[in-house]
Amino acid sequence: MNAQHESTALRHVQLYTDGACSGNPGPGGWAYVLRDIQSKKEKEGCGAEPETTNNQMELRAVIEGLKILTRPCHVALYADSQYVLKGLKEWMVNWKKYNWRRKEGNKFAEVKNVDLWQELDRLQSIHKISLHHVKGHSGHAENERCDQLAVNAYQSLGLNANNS
Repeated sequence: MNAQHESTALRHVQLYTDGACSGNPGPGGWAYVLRDIQSKKEKEGCGAEPETTNNQMELRAVIEGLKILTRPCHVALYADSQYVLKGLKEWMVNWKKYNWRRKEGNKFAEVKNVDLWQELDRLQSIHKISLHHVKGHSGHAENERCDQLAVNAYQSLGLNANNS
């Protein structure tokens, strides 16, 4: 099978993600909405951790959404996290070139959340991913749904860090 035919044979999905944290660090949640374009089927997923950061939850949302896919897909990733989007689009290539280290002044330092970035890199190698920024808390239906799921997930832990 030639590469062009393989490319057109991939399923097309939309992956909407969000992470939330009460305090940073504090209890946090992640969520995704995954939509198969052809079948119109949707899956939602969410989870929480008692002590985490917002960036970790943003990464976890993307990772968990990609992990549910059972075969390579064309993934349109929609996220409100510039951290995730810039990491995938701009930063990761140099991190990998420098053995998962980043320049900090004239020295190198380990990439923060390196375990999550490495897992995301592994998953990214399986799929063809296009990146799309969504403005958070702007009324975008799927982003609002992910935010609601992520907040509900960490609130279900019963930990009240900075909730008001």
